[in-house]
Amino acid sequence: MDPASVSSVRSGLLAAVEERLAGVLKEELNRWSAHGERAVVPVGEVASLVRAGGKRLRPLFCVSGYLAAGGAPDAPEIVDAAAALEFLHTCALLHDDVADGARLRRGLPTAHARHAEEHRAQGWNGEPRRFGESVAVLAGDLALAYADRLMAGLPPEVKPIWDELRIELIVGEYLDVDTAVRGEVTPELARWIAVWKSGSYTVRRPLEIGAAVAGRSDLAPAFETYGEKLGEAFQLRDDLIGVADDSERSGKSAGHGWDAAALRGRMAANGGAAEVERRIEQLTEEACAAVRTSSLDPVWQREFAAMAFRAAYRDR
Repeated sequence: MDPASVSSVRSGLLAAVEERLAGVLKEELNRWSAHGERAVVPVGEVASLVRAGGKRLRPLFCVSGYLAAGGAPDAPEIVDAAAALEFLHTCALLHDDVADGARLRRGLPTAHARHAEEHRAQGWNGEPRRFGESVAVLAGDLALAYADRLMAGLPPEVKPIWDELRIELIVGEYLDVDTAVRGEVTPELARWIAVWKSGSYTVRRPLEIGAAVAGRSDLAPAFETYGEKLGEAFQLRDDLIGVADDSERSGKSAGHGWDAAALRGRMAANGGAAEVERRIEQLTEEACAAVRTSSLDPVWQREFAAMAFRAAYRDR
């Protein structure tokens, strides 16, 4: 497959993923709206966040891993897998915003903040904050249910990867919250948080899922190294963006993820921003080396290198 074909076929699959996401949400909105406007609220929150866009990195890496492994360009299984990853990401964002007390997501008020404000405005019973957080958590759970439903029909080789992805994400998220409240971080702990919360979840596991759907689980070792190195670089870039304290550019609340003090503590633990930039450069090169020495087609080796640089050197 030449570079032009890579771009064309992958774009077609990613467009199909968007259609799949939209189709699931339309069906669910129609289904629950028949029971009244209150029943549709959690579905609406999932739909609102999905429709707000985002980088769609997890579907991108999943589809890329599938095509690099020789997968057919018209298989519905890979569309379901990539859509499931985006629903999982939606779940993580809804829960993450509650844990962080974030006010913005993708440039819009977060679900828990909006529903807490509605509670106040309506003068309902109970505590506004708890109501808003409950709505967001339940909407996140619903997004996870959609993800699991889409994954249910995939080849059995995918299930253990999907299970590990979710476990690693939860442990990484917990350690993120724990580190923020303690105000303590070591370079080793910071690295593992980056691997579990970002490396496996964003890059490695989506690639492995894509390859498994294509019947090429043998590519897992190369994708493991590439994914963990690039995922750590991705998380470090996220940290630098967070320390920059620029919510207008990122579309998120300032200091999102770790609180600002914990972020700056992590920068200090790693030797400051300049040292983190050097670490990002090293990790990106190690990620590229992993695919250069793999059995992947040279076209895909170059494509994964280009994807690594785009992810590690983004500005939002």
